[in-house]
Amino acid sequence: MLYLNRRTEPAPASLLPALRSHLWFASCPPALQEGLVERGRLVSLKAGESLFSQGDDQPGLCCVVAGALKVGSINPRDGTHHLSLYLEPYQWVGEIALIDRKPRSQDAVADTDSTVLMIPQAVLEPWLDAHPHFWRDLARLACGKLRLMLMATEDASTMSIEQQLARRLVFAATSYGHAVQPTLRRKLRLPQEYLARMLGVSRQTINKALKSLAADRVIAVHYAEIEILDAKALATQAGQFDAALWSGLDDKEVNGA
Repeated sequence: MLYLNRRTEPAPASLLPALRSHLWFASCPPALQEGLVERGRLVSLKAGESLFSQGDDQPGLCCVVAGALKVGSINPRDGTHHLSLYLEPYQWVGEIALIDRKPRSQDAVADTDSTVLMIPQAVLEPWLDAHPHFWRDLARLACGKLRLMLMATEDASTMSIEQQLARRLVFAATSYGHAVQPTLRRKLRLPQEYLARMLGVSRQTINKALKSLAADRVIAVHYAEIEILDAKALATQAGQFDAALWSGLDDKEVNGA
């Protein structure tokens, strides 16, 4: 694993409160929360550096602490990139390879200077085997992502690109499926190239969809950034997939007041 070649440092217990802002981690038993941090190391990455690569056979559980990771793969037939996940602080990755003991299926690259909490399999697995009831919590983490993937698959067959784009922006703006207490971020670091790779379409197609939303004053498009101007209109475009999400947000946030 590439991170082993870098200087790391122990993860401090003071990291726990921030990690508990993530829905899955907060739902885990305190003993598991503390056990993960006690066995973790903090890895520092410069923008463009890899945390792990497709085919790596030393898996571990990872959580972004600062910065962001691009997780995806390259199509060997035509060299095109697919972006599966864009991970921001306190979002997790690595549970699948940990559970099935198979090599990494994707690459993880720092999009900006980043810090990642890494719990290596060699350290974590013996501890989990000694506390087997915690394996269920790892399975829950994997199942949460599977649900989002199934939703995206259904969206691709039933929704227009404009609707799919709106839903992706809502997911990113609210940390949907990740945050214990969702808030609405008005400005998102999501270059058009990333959105195109997430949805599996061309940049021209994404550009056209973004221009449509911008023309309706739903968003504003800046360099490598998207600003949400009308959250309610964006939610309408995205479809009512989770009414509780919007009712849980502050009215001023949703209305842009």
